[in-house]
Amino acid sequence: MTRTHVAAWVAAVALAAGAIGGAAPAVAAMPSGVPAAVPAAPAASAPLTNLAHLDFLMDTATPAEVPGHTTYRLAEEPDLTMPWTYADARPGGTFERVGGGSPVDPVTGHWKQGAYNADDIARAAVVYLRHWQLTDAATSRDTAYELLRSLAYLQTVDGPNAGNVVLWMQPDGQLNPSPVVVELPDPSDSGPSYWLARALWAFGEGYAAFAADGADPAFTAFLGERMSLAREAVDRQVLTRYGQYGTADGMRVPLWLIVDGADASAEAVLGLAAYVQAAPDDAAAAESLRMLAEGIAVMSAGDVDSWPYGAILPWAKSRSMWHAWASQMPAALAVASEVLGDGSLLEPALLDSSSFTPTLLTAGGPDNGWFPTPADRVQIAYGADSRVQSLLAVADASGSTGFAELAAIQAAWFFGANRAGEAVYDPATGVTYDGIQPDGAINRNSGAESTIHGLLTMLALDARPDLAERATSVNGIVSRHGLTTVEAEAAASTTGEVVTPASAWTEESLYSGSTLVLDRRETATWDLGTDTVDRSVEPVAWIPEDGSGRSIWKSDGTGAGTLDGRGEPQGISPVPGVLLPRNLQVGVAASESQLTARVVKGDLTLDALLVRPVVSHLELAGDGGATELVHVSATSPQRVTVGFEGRRAIARVYGPDGALLSEVVVDGSATVRIPSGGFAVVSTDEAG
Repeated sequence: MTRTHVAAWVAAVALAAGAIGGAAPAVAAMPSGVPAAVPAAPAASAPLTNLAHLDFLMDTATPAEVPGHTTYRLAEEPDLTMPWTYADARPGGTFERVGGGSPVDPVTGHWKQGAYNADDIARAAVVYLRHWQLTDAATSRDTAYELLRSLAYLQTVDGPNAGNVVLWMQPDGQLNPSPVVVELPDPSDSGPSYWLARALWAFGEGYAAFAADGADPAFTAFLGERMSLAREAVDRQVLTRYGQYGTADGMRVPLWLIVDGADASAEAVLGLAAYVQAAPDDAAAAESLRMLAEGIAVMSAGDVDSWPYGAILPWAKSRSMWHAWASQMPAALAVASEVLGDGSLLEPALLDSSSFTPTLLTAGGPDNGWFPTPADRVQIAYGADSRVQSLLAVADASGSTGFAELAAIQAAWFFGANRAGEAVYDPATGVTYDGIQPDGAINRNSGAESTIHGLLTMLALDARPDLAERATSVNGIVSRHGLTTVEAEAAASTTGEVVTPASAWTEESLYSGSTLVLDRRETATWDLGTDTVDRSVEPVAWIPEDGSGRSIWKSDGTGAGTLDGRGEPQGISPVPGVLLPRNLQVGVAASESQLTARVVKGDLTLDALLVRPVVSHLELAGDGGATELVHVSATSPQRVTVGFEGRRAIARVYGPDGALLSEVVVDGSATVRIPSGGFAVVSTDEAG
């Protein structure tokens, strides 16, 4: 995925959701078929991980000799094993394996992109490596070996691009370094990339697993060589800028992240951390790990009551973008903090996990994109799994059971705690569906990315049976009360003008709809309705680089604050100006319903209002009982009534660092004190 323009984002979402179709070489049935409706999850005592669908996606290619590309024992073992990129659902419980970019050339059988890609090869290798380590399955060891050989073939071994990775391969084994749609960099091995970062992830975990196994020292050494080759590419192309900072619309950002991404860098860090732990004498790798981790940590932004609420932002060129896919930044910092013995790296991960993640969960779950409003509400397995992995890694590094409890809540997304109200992973077949649309419709294709990330969550749950039991049996949404978006153009009354932007994509963020433009002395009033708790409101406004506007905001006649449209230096961001939420500082009381803005200087272009209750909650229920998550975003502690009528529960209150502050037995209901930025998890094993 790239972030160059809105078309790239649309393509990325389409690819992630498995929307690309077309004819494929073969149609094959799943071993047990695909049921029309995914059944309820099995008892947690049965393994959740089922590799059948990922096995089905696997195919082989025999590439011709190509300068700069080779792999381990290629002469003796000329076939390479890789997963097809997509699998489109077909009638009768079958899937059709599909490449990227149609139509297929009728003469060559080539796709405009290819059949196989380095991203999925690398991540599939991680699945089989982790399954092998968890179960000692020889078949998974063998498949991991084959996938790592295939990934190594895609890596360029000499010349100016040594260490970089070609992204696409055709069904016959021919490399396609310049696909259509164009990927950046082009050709795909001409610079740092997401696929280089993911190659580091796979090579690092592969080296650690095969080194621990000890049965094949020659292959282990080969993986170490390829790991070093990839790491050296990052060192010379990226880390030469270590310690250099820029600004993005006034935010200080690091200039030494892979493709300017904390997201891409995080997946590289996962591999580097695994490798350094297995090869502690490799000082160069440890230094690269430290540099990348430090850069990721700088991308922490906001606080408990200001957007993005402590999230680690994914892209250094935008201070107004967050996405769930590839959001393993907290996981990367957690594992790096342990391997490097640097507790400071864990601090941003704690804030992301305790402040932003509960905000995300209570607002609707792992949306593809907050830009800065939740404008892209498609949800995919990559996003849900990234959140699960981050919470578990932070739980392990901090010792907090609270983050593990949040991980179980997030993992329940796969089993029905989602907008569709249906399971999107089937343990009977290993199928993970390709996504859930904003209206709750399920994309029932099941490509490699979705399958891989569904399985990564299942592996994590199988390693933690107590969390698996909770995620699979408390898996329906009962109620949710969290951040909502009020469109600016939905004002109940206004003297301003509704304007539709020429493009929703600003090159660094996304308008959620039309805008409302208010000139000096013009006003707008929104009816927010009353609530059970006070709310904070953050107007999302386009602030020009030379902006100097000012507006006064009042709720039902009382003061609610001011919004100063003070411009910020563009720096490295793609365009001058920024679409950004601004905190009004003063909240809207629960009993108040109307909010009015009046411009007193300059003008104001509003996209939306982010309305956030100071106490948010999410309640799940199922055959295994019920769980309530309560999060406090107020700047002071709040006393909150929790519990389930007629049932006995345990309420655990956690601080913003994940520390357990109190644990009380609740008979029916009780009042607990939750600190600012803290959260409570209330659980019962009794079904309602």
